[in-house]
Amino acid sequence: MASAPSPHLFAIMLARVHAVCRALADEGTLPAGLDLSRVVVEPTKDASHGDMASNAAMVLAKQARLKPKDLAEAIAAKLRDDDLVASVDVAGPGFINLTLKTAVWAEALRAVLRDGDAYGRLATGVGEKVNVEYVSANPTGPMHVGHCRGAVFGDALCSLLATAGFDVCREYYINDAGAQVDVLARSAFLRYREALGQDIGPIPEGLYPGDYLVPVGQALAAQYGDLLLLQPESEWLPGVRDTSIAMMMEMIRGDLAALNIQHDVFFSERSLISGDVDKVADTIEFLRAKGDVYEGRLPPPKGVPVEDYEDREQTLFRATAYGDDVDRPLKKSDGGYTYFASDIANHKNKFDRGFRNMVDVWGSDHGGYIKRVQAAIKAVTAGQGTLDVKIVQLVKLLRNGEQVKMSKRSGDFVTLREVVDEVGPDAVRFMMLFRKNDAVLDFDLAKVREQSKDNPVFYVQYGHARGHSIFRNAREMLADLPEETEARVAYLKDAPVERLDDAAELGLARQLALYPRMIESAALAHEPHRIAFYLYDLASAFHALWTRGRDMPHLRFIITNDAELTKARLALVQSVVSVLASGLAVLGVTAPDEMR
Repeated sequence: MASAPSPHLFAIMLARVHAVCRALADEGTLPAGLDLSRVVVEPTKDASHGDMASNAAMVLAKQARLKPKDLAEAIAAKLRDDDLVASVDVAGPGFINLTLKTAVWAEALRAVLRDGDAYGRLATGVGEKVNVEYVSANPTGPMHVGHCRGAVFGDALCSLLATAGFDVCREYYINDAGAQVDVLARSAFLRYREALGQDIGPIPEGLYPGDYLVPVGQALAAQYGDLLLLQPESEWLPGVRDTSIAMMMEMIRGDLAALNIQHDVFFSERSLISGDVDKVADTIEFLRAKGDVYEGRLPPPKGVPVEDYEDREQTLFRATAYGDDVDRPLKKSDGGYTYFASDIANHKNKFDRGFRNMVDVWGSDHGGYIKRVQAAIKAVTAGQGTLDVKIVQLVKLLRNGEQVKMSKRSGDFVTLREVVDEVGPDAVRFMMLFRKNDAVLDFDLAKVREQSKDNPVFYVQYGHARGHSIFRNAREMLADLPEETEARVAYLKDAPVERLDDAAELGLARQLALYPRMIESAALAHEPHRIAFYLYDLASAFHALWTRGRDMPHLRFIITNDAELTKARLALVQSVVSVLASGLAVLGVTAPDEMR
């Protein structure tokens, strides 16, 4: 297999558009020193408008002091001489639509076969480190189905960024310094008493009621006997808290492993303040030295409540200087740090570790928190650091359209493990990505097990399995067709794919040529759902072509009296199978050779 991919078709055409613009600059039509960074070549929204479109004239017209349409005509005139271009049209105010020669699509298939596993892998992010913080569920219990969506989104985003060439760090921020872990400790202490034989009665309001804390109580009883019963809370709470957090994190790691999710770093919030250096205090003083922290009073909130508002002199971050609506408190009235103060120190720590690019995946209830954290990152990184926050909306868990009732194990929610155990990790991962992250997702446990087009994960995996079924059938005619993927790709790479001339075959080749650009655009936008949508469309086109062959024998993949045409069509099938496997791997979903 090739170790590095060929330049993809859209990158090739963008380079040619750039070359035309530079040629026009040499001729004096455009000014020297052009900024071409905003010029793009992308698929047309309507296939009747051609294969690709460029905005070159629209974004360069101001620099050139020309009307966009006049500049578009000048660019189009030169592109008509390009050896890959069949025709060029100028549309609307100055968009340039390109139709490519049919031979281009045969070469696009050869590129898929030639690149093998490397097809779709890009160098877009080479040299760029990205830190993606995701899941970061409070260590107070098992993960629930809401955490599941953020976990899958974050993990798929990391794979997508890595495929595009970025150096990715997968990070989990353990919220182990807030009041919730003290509540966890008190809840575990109750189960400790229960493990010692005491009647604890109903779980008091405000404590965690789930049965998942029973093993924690038993572990504490085995470790301490009845010793803790003789101690005041101030003495037993720290040890119980540490044991409880450790056992909850072990449970959470197990939940994540059930979805094949692993993190590179588990970073403790408590470590920011509990080590030799109080990093939160250091961060506050760092900002104070820059004039970004001061002692003052907040005005009463107008209309929208301001968190942590107290009418007192307090330590404030000058967030309004960096685009936020109000300045933000860094210390509480008891002298402890606000959660925001720890968050600033956390992100400064990431920047100090070499991560200029940061992505946080947050739940739907954190939308109002984005602006202040982005303001803080501007302050602590002198504008060099960037944070993109991806909000993951709620999941509605259904069975045959009816809402699923809560779990006894957890007390008040359905656990991630229960869902994975019922439908499997592939269905969970694909369906969590088959809707944009900022839209509410309906997840129907019955529908994701259907074997139909209405079940997207089945339909895409079936496309991969169908391709392998075609290979098995083809061996009756081509006895030397290898079973192993790498050998089969090598066998088919010289197939006469120029013989593929049916509109549906060429349409499938166009979709395959789009894959590397889809990886690039989805990675830069931090939107892995685009890959799930693309795979469904690709599988649908492949299934449709298979169905046409059933109805029209001359379009079948296996033509018994024409071995060379059969090889060409098998090369198309192999290209589809390779891209489906690659895209499913990005999403963390398996690509089965058979459906059982």
